[in-house]
Amino acid sequence: MMITRGGAKAAKSLLVAAGPRLFSTVRTVSSHEALSASHILKPGVTSAWIWTRAPTIGGMRFASTITLGEKTPMKEEDANQKKTENESTGGDAAGGNNKGDKGIASYWGVEPNKITKEDGSEWKWNCFRPWETYKADITIDLKKHHVPTTFLDRIAYWTVKSLRWPTDLFFQRRYGCRAMMLETVAAVPGMVGGMLLHCKSLRRFEQSGGWIKALLEEAENERMHLMTFMEVAKPKWYERALVITVQGVFFNAYFLGYLISPKFAHRMVGYLEEEAIHSYTEFLKELDKGNIENVPAPAIAIDYWRLPADATLRDVVMVVRADEAHHRDVNHFASDIHYQGRELKEAPAPIGYH
Repeated sequence: MMITRGGAKAAKSLLVAAGPRLFSTVRTVSSHEALSASHILKPGVTSAWIWTRAPTIGGMRFASTITLGEKTPMKEEDANQKKTENESTGGDAAGGNNKGDKGIASYWGVEPNKITKEDGSEWKWNCFRPWETYKADITIDLKKHHVPTTFLDRIAYWTVKSLRWPTDLFFQRRYGCRAMMLETVAAVPGMVGGMLLHCKSLRRFEQSGGWIKALLEEAENERMHLMTFMEVAKPKWYERALVITVQGVFFNAYFLGYLISPKFAHRMVGYLEEEAIHSYTEFLKELDKGNIENVPAPAIAIDYWRLPADATLRDVVMVVRADEAHHRDVNHFASDIHYQGRELKEAPAPIGYH
């Protein structure tokens, strides 16, 4: 009997001592304290802290804020805006999953930029900004060709020529799909070269002469080609599978090739761009013959290349071909710098060369 009473008293003492940690506790400050602390928040907003103890992690405290005071009627336009945010984010107020972009941006202090076009209309693209757009120089010489003179040049040249045969066999005259698929590979060299130059600059504590930006600019331009042709041709499932395979092989092969010989890597890209010029020239011929419908240009292409509102697919192919010609010049130029026994940083990079 004595043991039973002693055990009961001991259990009661343990519950009293461990109660705050085994059960959630809430402490709310008084309205007077909340009003005195409201100066650190927005004017007119009264907040209080709620402290809870989580038993699973030894009573660690979590803090959140609640708003005290009268509710103000929500304006109709504010309600519509909140409804739109909830729908766009898939939020569920009842389930606590309502995570609007506005709340996240406000919490971290990162507000989205409100950008307008020159005519005052809203800029609708997040993947590029108005100051990144340009008018392509379509007067560039498309017939320039670097004649292979060294052993590495010949390897680069015939490597590209050997890759053209399976490409022609697979795509034949489907130039829309051909352009879309090849741009997924064409955007790799600039990214790989820029990444390796970036790491080299960090290791050696030296500048790159602007070549990191120039090569990444090339990669971004090639990616925008892909975003454009995605609006024209939709890839099939086996074409998507081909992209995964080819990109995986090409990325690693080009990565190793650039580590071994940058002059060979840039020379090969120069020849790849020459082949791209040829492919887009054939594309234009098919458009002129009427074998491919000259549909209106995608909206993203009109804004990116500053094309007229009534631009067509032919206009898009013209500016894309001009871009490839500029990439041809940049990579042959980079290879020539290495052939002279110099580093890229010793020559100013052609940033913005379009």
